[in-house]
Amino acid sequence: MKSILKNAILSLAVLLATTHLLAQEIKQDTTKVEALSEVLLSSTRAKDKTPLAFTNIKKEELESLNLGQDLPILLDQLPSVVTTSDAGAGVGYTGIRVRGSDATRVNVTINGIPYNDAESQGTFWVNMPDFVSSVEDIQLQRGVGTSANGSGAFGASLNLKTLNPSQTGYASTTNAVGSYGTRKHNISFGSGLNNNFYAEGRLSKIKSDGYIDRASSDLSSYYTEAGFLNENTSIKAIVFGGKEITYQSWYGTPEAVVNNDREGIQAFIDRNFPSDAEAENLLNSGRTYNFYTYDNQVDNYEQTHYQLHVSHRFNQNFSANLSGNFTRGKGFFEQFKDNEELGDYFPENPNAAEEGDVVRRRWLDNKFTAIVYSLNYKKNKLNLYLGGGFNSYNGDHFGELIWDSFATEVPIRSEYYFSVGEKRDFSTYIKGEYDINSNLFAFVDVQYRKVNYKSFGTSSDLLNIDVDKDYDFFNPKLGLTYKINNFNSVYGSFAVANREPNRDDLTKNPITPKAERLNDFEFGYRLKKPNYYATANLYYMNYKDQLVLTGDLDDVGDPIRQNVAESFRAGIELQAGYKFSNKLRIDANATFSKNEIKEFNYVVFDTQYDPNTFDTVSYEPIVTNLTNTDISFSPNVIAGGTLTYSPIKNLNLGFISKYVGKQFLDNTSSDSKSIDSYFVNNFNASFKLQPEWIKEISFNLLVNNVFNSEYVSNGYTYSYFYRPENSNDDAVTENFYYPQAKRNFLLGMTLKF
Repeated sequence: MKSILKNAILSLAVLLATTHLLAQEIKQDTTKVEALSEVLLSSTRAKDKTPLAFTNIKKEELESLNLGQDLPILLDQLPSVVTTSDAGAGVGYTGIRVRGSDATRVNVTINGIPYNDAESQGTFWVNMPDFVSSVEDIQLQRGVGTSANGSGAFGASLNLKTLNPSQTGYASTTNAVGSYGTRKHNISFGSGLNNNFYAEGRLSKIKSDGYIDRASSDLSSYYTEAGFLNENTSIKAIVFGGKEITYQSWYGTPEAVVNNDREGIQAFIDRNFPSDAEAENLLNSGRTYNFYTYDNQVDNYEQTHYQLHVSHRFNQNFSANLSGNFTRGKGFFEQFKDNEELGDYFPENPNAAEEGDVVRRRWLDNKFTAIVYSLNYKKNKLNLYLGGGFNSYNGDHFGELIWDSFATEVPIRSEYYFSVGEKRDFSTYIKGEYDINSNLFAFVDVQYRKVNYKSFGTSSDLLNIDVDKDYDFFNPKLGLTYKINNFNSVYGSFAVANREPNRDDLTKNPITPKAERLNDFEFGYRLKKPNYYATANLYYMNYKDQLVLTGDLDDVGDPIRQNVAESFRAGIELQAGYKFSNKLRIDANATFSKNEIKEFNYVVFDTQYDPNTFDTVSYEPIVTNLTNTDISFSPNVIAGGTLTYSPIKNLNLGFISKYVGKQFLDNTSSDSKSIDSYFVNNFNASFKLQPEWIKEISFNLLVNNVFNSEYVSNGYTYSYFYRPENSNDDAVTENFYYPQAKRNFLLGMTLKF
């Protein structure tokens, strides 16, 4: 925490000096201050008339729920969204899927800057805990969406905008406590605008023991911003960062353990030959089982982001934005491994067959640089945007032994593998919006994107890596919105997206993966009146060579994917809300979909072992051709609803419900490899006081899983042939699940000065 505090103070001092120097030559106008946030993000955000499916969330809607859980959990009520938590309580490693597409398919930007990891394409919210406390609003675009910077959107785009500068000074602190040792503490402050300058900051600390055994999280973060702002010019210098130490819980819980099936647990033990301690853990832990028991089996990672945004309105028609970003990340995950061979790490050692225990660390040391821009022209009925950016990523992957029990001396921190990943990503787009008449609005968006990825060196499996791939993508989008009257409108759009494979696809897949292509058709209806609203959106997403999750994980918990030639996602998304009175309202959404692969080859490996040494004797693939099967992790029904009641002024009570239909763990549509549907209900209460001596005191309560349901929200599976004593048994399937917490609570208090 001391290092986080030091970084925050230094960052704020540097930002204040930087923005003062940058603004020396800019004429100040203190008579009128107007936020230029629309210039910063106008080229990538959907607007009311844009013919796309999207949802906006303002900071006020998240405040009562923001008690320490990660961002994906706070977005759980959005249409077509499914969230999950490895540790079971929403703190630590969490994930989000939209329309069945996992987080690597969701394009995420922060102030227009790409946030997805360039190599894995994933988003790791654990690296920036409590970031929601520094967010002004969020827009989730479902489907391809508008052109954005960074990796292509294959399920959704998530666009975050940080806080608008406060015109007056403020300070606030939030403190929350809850189940499983969860606690959150933060302080925020802002100078307000003073001669057009301002400064703001936040420090946060979140800790949790986790619902799953030992799945603890120790998270620290900070956010600092300083800037200059007048009616035509905005300069923002932002530094934010986070450090996480998270005990690993990605291994999941075997199906028999989740179900408390003692006979099944024993059969699992018989097949997998665990040590006595591991067998005892399986038999006695229950649904909170965690495979890992080594004290320091943790991820330890720190990431810092530096952003500079300059926006200027030249006149009433023309404005521009230029943004720069540098992200520095470095960290490791530590593992204890028993009964390893020295040759697994140093195959050239003359004592390679020697066995022992090891503690190893696998490191990632990366740098990401991005420059993005937009030129915006607005006149009469026409809006034109020219934008794009260039991103550069360099990442070192290496492993070291920090302890071992080999008889042969191995120097401490001996490096046993090293590889480099380099990615260059250039994109440019032009967008046009035109009011053909008072009722008809047209939207055109054309993007070109060029990607190069290189990787060389040695993998953690000591295999040579030699990748050099170029991709050129053309992504057109167009649509129309027709306003029937002041309350009703309809729209339709067509969009194309292309996407490159990620690092694991290219370095671990025995078959070279292909780039993917998506044709996205959206048709919708919107109704909005003062007391009620309703929307309906039909979508058909037709994929070529989609990289779908096979349901299995690699040795570090990353999903394994394979191309399928033809597949689609089709469905209808419904939203509605009704305000009965100033005291009572209801909001609900539901998605009904079909997600299907037309044809693919399902492979199970038949592995024969020597009965005495358990060494592999043969390794043969058994291939089955399957047709018209469901895509993994893509429920046909997703629904959510919130009933809000305000019995007295400043008291809000909310009852929040979520239903997720059955999900298949792989692409075989097998009921024996699936996640049961679940229905979970939460309760939320918030109460605000405004005494004379303070601006505001608010109390927030969140009770999750009110009815104490036992459910799982994620999992993985793999199959193999288990042939003890050369028998001819059928393939065995191992299912693992991520149980979510039973009834639990978070209680917080916020003071605003």
